[in-house]
Amino acid sequence: MAEEKYILEMTDIVKTFPGVKALKGVQLKVQAGEIHALMGENGAGKSTLMNCLAGVHGQTAGTILFDGEVRENYNTIQALEMGISMIHQELSPVLHRPIMENIWLGREPLNRFGLVDHQKMYDMSVKVLKEIDLDEDPRTEMVNLTVAKMQMIEIAKAVSFDSKLIIMDEPTSALADKEVKQLFTIMRKLKESGKSIIYISHKLDEVYEITDRISVFRDGTYIGTEDTIKLSEDKLIQMMVGREVNELFPKVDCPIGDVKMEVKGLTHNRYFKDVSFTVKKGEILGIAGLIGAGRTEVIETIFGIREKVSGEILIDGKVVNIESPRDAIANHMALLTEDRRQSGIFPMLSVRLNMAITNFPKFLNKFGLIRDRDVKKECDDYVKKIQVKTPSLNQRVENLSGGNQQKVLVSRWLMTNPEILFLDEPTRGIDVGAKSEIHSLITQLAGEGKSIVMVSSELPEVMGMSDRIMIMHEGRITGIVENRKDLTQEELMTYATGKAGKKGA
Repeated sequence: MAEEKYILEMTDIVKTFPGVKALKGVQLKVQAGEIHALMGENGAGKSTLMNCLAGVHGQTAGTILFDGEVRENYNTIQALEMGISMIHQELSPVLHRPIMENIWLGREPLNRFGLVDHQKMYDMSVKVLKEIDLDEDPRTEMVNLTVAKMQMIEIAKAVSFDSKLIIMDEPTSALADKEVKQLFTIMRKLKESGKSIIYISHKLDEVYEITDRISVFRDGTYIGTEDTIKLSEDKLIQMMVGREVNELFPKVDCPIGDVKMEVKGLTHNRYFKDVSFTVKKGEILGIAGLIGAGRTEVIETIFGIREKVSGEILIDGKVVNIESPRDAIANHMALLTEDRRQSGIFPMLSVRLNMAITNFPKFLNKFGLIRDRDVKKECDDYVKKIQVKTPSLNQRVENLSGGNQQKVLVSRWLMTNPEILFLDEPTRGIDVGAKSEIHSLITQLAGEGKSIVMVSSELPEVMGMSDRIMIMHEGRITGIVENRKDLTQEELMTYATGKAGKKGA
């Protein structure tokens, strides 16, 4: 049997941040020409380990052997020169510049006069976009692309470096099924050409479809590595969470009351038209559909982020005028946004400030000063209730895992004591254990009589958690199913692709 050749060997890696030891002597070995999955709950240390590998920050201790050489004290630019590129989970494109400038940022081709050669940049961009089967004009500004297309541009950028090892951190979190298949085709081509890929994902079906081996981490420690084909899902989940997760969707039937909110003929001039639905007290209304269906835009318009052209919103039978998020909050609404990095957290601020920032008015004393003791107590209560893993309330929220950042945002909105909660992709980029906890919390809130409107691109989630399901396609409602048990995933996709008429009312 031929000796295994490793492109990467990370040994005894330790990484400490103020107040927390994120990695506790972990290891990782990646073979040349393999797709290697990194699995574990949020906070397990996966992204931290990859940030050490990609030169974002250096490890506190341990050895990195890459392409046969020990690598020490290098930065992100040097990592790229070595042949290591990373596609981060949270996108950071230069929105008002074209695709081609985003791909070649910092390494623009120059002409003989030392000026940027835009024609050459365009030609190079056409070539790299063609490699990943993306039909976009390189001159298109990034701001005009969907999140999914932006993700594909990030992949194009990584391919353009001709790297020996590509790290993909949740690359499919914003992709539709068709785009995921496109990505997997690209990954297989890269593998065939001898490239290695480290693939971080919480989607088990994708991991089993595309990867060769799986390494599992938990609480900053290394648990083990197995061939994907030999590792059962039950065993993998047990390795990840240290316990069995018996029920990912702990939906229980809660008492459903009267209609809390009614939307009539809501129309936006670009994204959707004539949207009408109701949500009742204690009900979870799931909104399903493919990317671009208008799901997010509908709830953002109800919440006052986008301006409606026509339509009415009624709460408890009375028409309300919502022109801004301030109006929505005043009407006891809350919105957990799809992209926590861009429109949710304040990364440089503490956990305490991120939780309390929407709620400061209720903590003011008669002199207009904030009652710090009350703020701390309520934040402490939610850290325990939502099980936020943080060394202290003073920890900067950017230092928490993605799942714990999401829990901080949930806590922020629950502190406003809302009656209607809009949850846009509430478990995007969250591991199985944290996902189960968020699902339990959603069910608990419905049991308390809250009205929940949940947008999700994951069919098992929307079908497992919803009392009723509204399906959209290209800005219109194609179906409202009264009982989730009456619907299969295949039928839901038929509605989502606009190939079925309305079912239910």
